[in-house]
Amino acid sequence: MRYETLIAATVIAFAVTVGAGFVLIPLLRRLKFGQTILEIGPAWHKSKQGTPTMGGFMFMLGISAAIIVMGWGSMRDGYYAHLFILGFSWLFGIIGFTDDFFKIKNKRNLGLSAIQKLMLQGAVSAAFLALMRIHGFLTSDVYVPFLDITFPLNWIVYLIFCILLVAGMVNAVNLTDGIDGLCAGITMPVAAFFTVIAIAWARGEVSLTAAALFGGMLGFLLFNFHPAKVFMGDTGSLFLGGMICGLAFAADAPLLLIPVGLVFIIEMFSVILQVLYFKATKGKRLFKMSPIHHHFEKSGWGEKTIFTVFTLITVALCVAAYFAVALRFVL
Repeated sequence: MRYETLIAATVIAFAVTVGAGFVLIPLLRRLKFGQTILEIGPAWHKSKQGTPTMGGFMFMLGISAAIIVMGWGSMRDGYYAHLFILGFSWLFGIIGFTDDFFKIKNKRNLGLSAIQKLMLQGAVSAAFLALMRIHGFLTSDVYVPFLDITFPLNWIVYLIFCILLVAGMVNAVNLTDGIDGLCAGITMPVAAFFTVIAIAWARGEVSLTAAALFGGMLGFLLFNFHPAKVFMGDTGSLFLGGMICGLAFAADAPLLLIPVGLVFIIEMFSVILQVLYFKATKGKRLFKMSPIHHHFEKSGWGEKTIFTVFTLITVALCVAAYFAVALRFVL
């Protein structure tokens, strides 16, 4: 994939996302599609009540435009993994939209049940993985970064493992979307990582998709950085989770999600540990609040500080993962 193509994809995704923001945000306000803030949340979040949500459609449109426009040549040449990733992400975004819609309709911060979401996510994941396998974009060989080993798995075992991996990562991304700009900020270095790795591995459609994701996140941050004018909602966060997972599978290296997405994973496990500790101690809390970004908020950190620290940690993790993987192809 030529560098000019990747730059163009980034610029298109950025420009369409920004343009969509100027149209969509006023529309969401008129439709009264505002965020409902939980009573148990930080008291200072109450000022965010009513901020337009479902803003994820902004970058969903921007990323889609970039992939379709700049990936047209690849489609004609028979390469279309980027379309599978895009379709996979949109299906997750639709699940998120359904969840957001019921939240707004019922005027509460609860939409689909956890079981409903997991069943839908599992079905979409199974279909995507099977499609990638059938078309030769995915093997059942598991590459372990840092250890530099690869081992084969039975396809059914691999499929079950990967469905669980996708469910975990997508919901981890969703949980991270709790303060202004955080989810988008963490996603940017992950997108940059997959852009660079896909170039090294000669997977042009993956690098194109990742570059578009980077541009979309940059455009969205213009509206979502503190103080946020719009939230991505589950519509956007589930789309992002799907796209990050899709990139890893299209690179045929799903375990890369662990190092580059470690901040997302920590966010998810902070919730799990909080619940387990609360039940085991009959009411005591391990953290002041979970996910863990709220713990730091209640410890006196500002939203911009959390955004900066968590994003820089992800940058460091992505750099470490890059050198661990890149050395494999240099030596």
